[in-house]
Amino acid sequence: MELPVIPFRNPVFVLAAATLLATAGALAAPTAADKEFRMMDANKDGKVSAAEHAAGARKMFAAMDANKDGKVTAAEMGAAQKKITGKKPSAGDLSAADKIKVVDLDGDGLLSAAEHEAGSHAMFAKMDANGDGFLSKDELSAGHAKMLKK
Repeated sequence: MELPVIPFRNPVFVLAAATLLATAGALAAPTAADKEFRMMDANKDGKVSAAEHAAGARKMFAAMDANKDGKVTAAEMGAAQKKITGKKPSAGDLSAADKIKVVDLDGDGLLSAAEHEAGSHAMFAKMDANGDGFLSKDELSAGHAKMLKK
């Protein structure tokens, strides 16, 4: 009596399964960090320069400033988060008000375009872990994750 072939021992099945698993990661939906990196990497060279980061930050500020008064409130920032990042805030994230406090130079509880720009420059310098003047996807991802958590 011949035993049935168990699929996991069949080399063709194992190869096909391994290929599917490897491909699944590549086909998975892009993360918020992936989307942000692609948005900021304007010249598509696989890294984000200080100028590209600043341009992305200006775009982000414009998206958050719902009433176009040149200032972003915590309510505006909170409402824009899903639109900008593709995800809702999690319990471990800083609140919009706390994010504003980090760069609110005049302490008025609002984020001006100048404060956002200054914060963006400071954030870029902190995220550029290897000091090459560019952010890799890993540096951008890790930097934002570190700075935006409670």
